[in-house]
Amino acid sequence: MTIRIGNAPCSWGVEFAEDPRNPSWQSVLKDCADAGYKGIELGPVGFMPEDPAILADELAKNDLELIGGVVFRPYHDPDAFDDVLDATHRTARALKAHGAQHMVLIDSISPRRAPTAGRAPEAEQMDKAEWTAYRDRIAETARIGTEEYGLTVGIHAHAGGFMDFEPELDRLLSEVDESILKICFDTGHHSYAGFDPVAFMKRNIDRISYMHFKDINPTVKAEVIAKRTGFYDACGQGIFCNLGDGDVDFAQVRQTLIDAGFTGWCTVEQDCDPTLDPDPVGDARINREYLESIGFI
Repeated sequence: MTIRIGNAPCSWGVEFAEDPRNPSWQSVLKDCADAGYKGIELGPVGFMPEDPAILADELAKNDLELIGGVVFRPYHDPDAFDDVLDATHRTARALKAHGAQHMVLIDSISPRRAPTAGRAPEAEQMDKAEWTAYRDRIAETARIGTEEYGLTVGIHAHAGGFMDFEPELDRLLSEVDESILKICFDTGHHSYAGFDPVAFMKRNIDRISYMHFKDINPTVKAEVIAKRTGFYDACGQGIFCNLGDGDVDFAQVRQTLIDAGFTGWCTVEQDCDPTLDPDPVGDARINREYLESIGFI
């Protein structure tokens, strides 16, 4: 089996490049290597140096390969599209400079959708015109990544945004050509949204180009959904637990990937509050050891 396991800066609480709570990018690379990983994501563009020579030296120092990067921006906001495009080009340039392949598109959290994260029947929906414009913004950034930079671009559903629940993801996939848009499938966010990750994988495995591994604490999930807790507060309460401790069936995830002949990177992402997780490198090591114990490594 040629599946490789990486990690990402969000496992150290890095969600936004300018957050003063972030650890240093150098320490994240060192911690990732110390936890036994050979690959890492870019994190939010601007967190790691955009000068390729500086980042290349530090990646080599830690024997790490850059896997991919995420454009986590408000695709739902038409007034923010210049920011989306800026992040798209900067992320794509960084990935191409280091030979990384995967650019991941995520609609960031919207105040209109955050209160209904995990509550699909109650979630506000876009009207036809708003959806069409939203879909076209996603498609344009996918085209840029694919055609202008030669990357593999995947859409990633995320709690609290307008690309959250399975029907929305299915609709987008039916309306944007597979040649420019694949799926970066996140096991934890799919569970958070109230759907079965393995069942979705089995239906869509031919379009999944990249995986994010997260697990969900079912007790915390039930509580935050009942209380309409915000996404980042839910992270602080531990909704994303260590792999194997939650409700995602990773043995079946593994089998689904094997049956499909999936190859390439799967990245561990255990979103956390950088001020509340006492041992992110320990968690990263535990997650790698868990995946090894079920035959991923």
